[in-house]
This record gives sequence, structure tokens and C-alpha cells, in this order.
Amino acid sequence: MDVFDGFRTALLEDRAQFFINVPTGPFYGFNRPGAKVSQGVINNWWRQGMMCGIKPAYDCIKAFSETDFTEDLKKFDLPTLIMHGDDDQIVPIGASAMRSSKLVKGAKLKVYPGLPHGMATTHADQINEDLLAFIRA
Repeated sequence: MDVFDGFRTALLEDRAQFFINVPTGPFYGFNRPGAKVSQGVINNWWRQGMMCGIKPAYDCIKAFSETDFTEDLKKFDLPTLIMHGDDDQIVPIGASAMRSSKLVKGAKLKVYPGLPHGMATTHADQINEDLLAFIRA
């Protein structure tokens, strides 16, 4: 919760800077040594964030950090692929994917070593290949 409380505070203090700091650092793992930083990806994340009003952005942080989806996950009855990077600095794998994969009946868990929260952007080819393989199976 400390991370999400920090997100809320940063959003309220300087919304525009918040939408630069998050993608520049933990969201895409650009704060990791040797990371290949994409200014275009950062700019696009900022653009998307700035299109949202501050109240919905604040409420979104509250919703994804405080909502318990346990009972919903137990009701899944379709093939489910849970994908998660083990270097996700936004949503820790132990508190999310590891728990979700046990709650969703028959779920397939795919863990990506070293990948960040924004792995669908930073490693799109790999993620898309795995998604298509799951769908085809």
C-alpha cells in the first residue's frame, strides 16, 4: 500500500510529473541497470495519462490497489492464462499472479524472468507469441 499511497500523493502534487515519473522508472523497468529506455514509450504513457482527469486517475489507483477480486477469480470457468513479470515493481508477483493462479481453476501461469509491469509494451513480440499460442491451444 505504501507504493500506491505514494502514487496518490504524487498524482495530487504534480499530475504531469507523475505521468512522467512512473513510466520513466518502475512501470517499464527503465530504472533498472542496462535497461533500454524508450522516450517514445514514456511520452505515450504521459499522453495517455494526461488525457484522463485527475479524479478518475486518483480513483483508478484506489480501485486497483484496494479492490479484492478473490471471489471473482474463484468464479472463472474458462481457460485462463495469467502472465506476470517477476521484476514487476508496480504489482508484486507474490501478491498477484501467484495468488490468482491458485484461485482460478485450471489457470496456466506464465512467469517472465526479469520483465516489468509494462512487459506487453517492452517485450510485445514475446508476450504476443505466448498469447497466440495459448489461444490456439
